[in-house]
Amino acid sequence: MTINLAKGQRIDLTKTNPGLTKVVVGLGWDINKYSGGTDFDLDACAFLLHEDGKAKSEEDFVFYNHLIAYGGAVAHTGDNRTGEGDGDDEQIVVDFSLVPPNISRVGITVTIHEGDSRGQNFGQVSSAFVRVANEADSRELLRFDLGEDFSTETAVVFCEFYRHGSDWKFQAIGSGFTGGLAALCRNYGLDV
Repeated sequence: MTINLAKGQRIDLTKTNPGLTKVVVGLGWDINKYSGGTDFDLDACAFLLHEDGKAKSEEDFVFYNHLIAYGGAVAHTGDNRTGEGDGDDEQIVVDFSLVPPNISRVGITVTIHEGDSRGQNFGQVSSAFVRVANEADSRELLRFDLGEDFSTETAVVFCEFYRHGSDWKFQAIGSGFTGGLAALCRNYGLDV
């Protein structure tokens, strides 16, 4: 049974699912009909964060030009440039057993590619969600529907996985940024 979370909620992921080591993070969205006629390209990214909440190098950043970090600890399955169709538009796979001990959080984000220059923002996006499924059997464990809380933002932190002792937990974040991918990179400690 899928657990539906609200913004800010946390859930113990590995303790309540014994044996869970690898998850598929599916992200999806629709574009509103009044989008302005220019194609939207939304991009999922993952930031692997150290104890201070910052990424230290490009190895700590997974996106369409750097698909795999730390030998498969986090892997992006590829860029979907249109978001067409139902279900997940992009996926990121997280293998908790391969995440190095110096990484304490994995932030999952979505940005609008060239959103500022195209006049696009999350106010024109609807039905945005993140879902987490057990990679071994595809069983959906939890889902967070983002809602319609954004207007001018071009980047959103959807969720974070974080270490708690030997277990991994999930937090629904839903925090928006203006400035797209560059703003997110700066927020997480990377130079652009």
